Order: sequence, then C-alpha cells, then structure tokens
Amino acid sequence: MIESRIARQFGRLARCVLAISLVVTPAAGADDAKEAWAALVKGGHVALIRHGNAPPGYGGDPPGFKIDDCKTQRNLDDRGREQAKALGDSLRNHGVRVDRIRSSPWCRCMDTAHLMAVGPVDSSWALVPDMNPNAPARLLELKEMVSTWRGSGTLVLVTHALTVRALIGILPEQGETVVLSPTPGSGPGADVVGRIAAPR
Repeated sequence: MIESRIARQFGRLARCVLAISLVVTPAAGADDAKEAWAALVKGGHVALIRHGNAPPGYGGDPPGFKIDDCKTQRNLDDRGREQAKALGDSLRNHGVRVDRIRSSPWCRCMDTAHLMAVGPVDSSWALVPDMNPNAPARLLELKEMVSTWRGSGTLVLVTHALTVRALIGILPEQGETVVLSPTPGSGPGADVVGRIAAPR
C-alpha cells in the first residue's frame, strides 16, 4: 500500500533530524516575532507551524506505526497539548483572523491543529515530508498551496520539521511558527517574514 510505504520512508528519514538539528538556525528574536505577528494580523499570509512537543522530538515514529492508529505513533505529551492551546490563544489574543487551517494527517499534527481551536481542520498529504527527490509531488503541491494563498485572513498549516526544511530551508522547533508571504513564481513560493518561538 502506498501510504504504508510512505509512512516507512518518513520514519527512516525523520531519524536524520537529530543530526540536522545540530546546525539549526537559532530561535527567532523579539523583532523577528514582532514582524511575524504584524504580518499575520494584516492578513494574506501563511503560518507554517510545526506540531507541538511530541517526545522524543526526533527520530520519527516507532517501527511498524500506522497512519490510521494514533496509539502506534509519536504523539503530543502534556506540554505539546498545552503548546497547541497556547498557539490558538496567541492567534486570538493578537487578533489574527484564520481563514483556513490544514494539517498533516499524522496524529501529533492533527491534535495540534484541533487543540488550537481556530477553525475546522482539513488534512493534507502535501504537509507530509516528500521522500521522493526525483518526483517531489507533495512538495510541489505545498508550494502551490502557499504561493497561491489569497485569503484576506491567514492560512494556518500544521506540519513537520522536515516539510518546513524542504520548503524554506528552516528546521523549526516543535511548536514554532514560521510566517510566510506568498510569492508566486519564486522557488519556494513564499518569502519568510519572521519566526515566532514555540510557547514555553
């Protein structure tokens, strides 16, 4: 089954995250976050959010996990659930209008999206890391999704670190938000406006 193969590939590739994380750009500063919030309040931007804290934080999912069985996956812990609620509270407190929220079908992403409570959640395989460098269909779909966003409010996308890295070259922390300005015709389909650190 294609989904099972994709899930196995995702698990193997995600094990590389620990090594990659050693060269991650430092967390966003206050000015960076201020610009990011201003863009979200203005509308017409995309909030790319890595799911909340899900131990161990790297290494993908346990062997033999199933996409349709959350008990077999790496899931949010108490801190991750609190982060997800705090993300939603922050959007509301800053006056950000969310027009649409989409999530990777992985349980830790869907749970993050639902706990944010900012609107109905749609799942999308475009938000799962694309493991095929020769035919990156999901990454191309994600670029299209981001570059063509024209809503007056914000498009919220809840995803994985490797998806964010493939799109814009940033490996965010769990619960971190990267704010994008759609730029049709550019390589990634968007420019990075700023980063908002994960809720503590």
